[in-house]
Amino acid sequence: MHMTAAQALTEGGDARITLGGAGANAYGCPPHPDPGLVALGSSTASVISGAAFEAVTALCIRLHQRPAGHAAEAARLRRALLQISGADTVPGTEVVLAASGTDLHLFATQLAAREPGVAVQAVMAEATETGSGVPAALAGRHFAAGTCQGQAVSRGAPISAQTPCEPLEIALRHPDGTLRSADTVDADVADAVEQVLRAGRRCLLVLTDLSKTGLLAPSVACAARLQQRHGDRLEVLVDACQYRLAPASLADYLAQDFMVAITGSKFVTGPAFCGALLLPPALARRTRKRPLQALRLYTARSFWPDHWPAAEVLDDEPNPGLLLRWQAALVELQRFRAVPEPLVDRFLQGWGQAVGERLRSDATFGVVPVAPLDGARGGRWSGGRWDRHQTIFPFLVYRRGADGRRTPLRLSEMVDLHRALAQGDAGVGDPPLAAMRFQLGQPVACGQRDGQPVSALRLCASARTVVDAARSPQGRAEAVAQAMAALDKVRWLVQRMR
Repeated sequence: MHMTAAQALTEGGDARITLGGAGANAYGCPPHPDPGLVALGSSTASVISGAAFEAVTALCIRLHQRPAGHAAEAARLRRALLQISGADTVPGTEVVLAASGTDLHLFATQLAAREPGVAVQAVMAEATETGSGVPAALAGRHFAAGTCQGQAVSRGAPISAQTPCEPLEIALRHPDGTLRSADTVDADVADAVEQVLRAGRRCLLVLTDLSKTGLLAPSVACAARLQQRHGDRLEVLVDACQYRLAPASLADYLAQDFMVAITGSKFVTGPAFCGALLLPPALARRTRKRPLQALRLYTARSFWPDHWPAAEVLDDEPNPGLLLRWQAALVELQRFRAVPEPLVDRFLQGWGQAVGERLRSDATFGVVPVAPLDGARGGRWSGGRWDRHQTIFPFLVYRRGADGRRTPLRLSEMVDLHRALAQGDAGVGDPPLAAMRFQLGQPVACGQRDGQPVSALRLCASARTVVDAARSPQGRAEAVAQAMAALDKVRWLVQRMR
């Protein structure tokens, strides 16, 4: 049954989780545990753990023995997610399951519509910081050539008769990759919202917490002001698909009547392609009858709450892969929640300080700036919560030429470097770290240097990093040593490029 479970983990998503010739998906992850790989790339994806894989296999057996039980299992997973995420502290919150974070943006756009014929236009952070398919999803377009329900579609075509309305994108960085000020970003967001509303459209404001490089924008205060000013003409979606949120922070978002999109595949380290949309009580009440026909190719009846009238038009086609991936993610989330929050807080603070100091002090690396999270969330969000710490560390990689000048690696070189880090082929005379294998976050675009586009690798802490470190008194030191070894291997590989 292990092979059946592994195969099912690759199904019910899209082409990004199908296996290539090397037995891994587009994120470099096989559908089975790989204990020899040091997982430091949770901003992109992680390989499933042994404990999660055993839970997946057990659920796979249950679904095989009782094929009609998929709806009950989906309801169980929704209840478990409400409880373990802390969303149940806001009574009346509802959960909708989805295949991916991109699907969640598509769902949110449909729920933000009020009256037939009134267009919804989104305001979002630039796609390079969120996801290449997000603008299409927010516009109400098919964002891939196939859906999670196995239907072939025309990428870019509208999902319904409603004319697509392209989102307005706000830059978070200058062309050279440095940060734009939070006040400037907030002002641009407010201007974009006003532009949407003046055109007679409804607005879906996407608050990104966090982006691919660890940014939060616009500020929570900005989103709250716009919500208060514009009332029911504006809905707020928190894109927390990285899910680097403490339970209290998640509850605060829901208490403000913000939708929250999360996934179990980033910080939590479940398999890629398991998403959930958390709907706050008031929004859930006013959207439960919103038509969902346009989403029929992307969702099923059992993904929605039992008492959701509009979901009755949906087919109940089972998606075992999605259920198995969420089962794996919940195992990781439960293990993480078992670690006391003060311990999580201290670990992430110490680990982050060590990683930051190394990146700043080593000439091989160039730190990509990330704004402090306390300021972006506001004072009331700061007090002692572990999610105030940076857990995504983006960095450029430099090599020194014969003339002594440091130049950043090109994108193609960064892709090769990222791939080489995960390989453990050591030759005669190579140092021991050559045999070590590391998974970092995939290269992401990060502006230009000297007129040339550059990209950043990302070294990340995750729920699994914390859990593993909490197992022994030496756990924190071992976790730091692994991060340092990963950077050592980057430097060694760059030296070999000369």
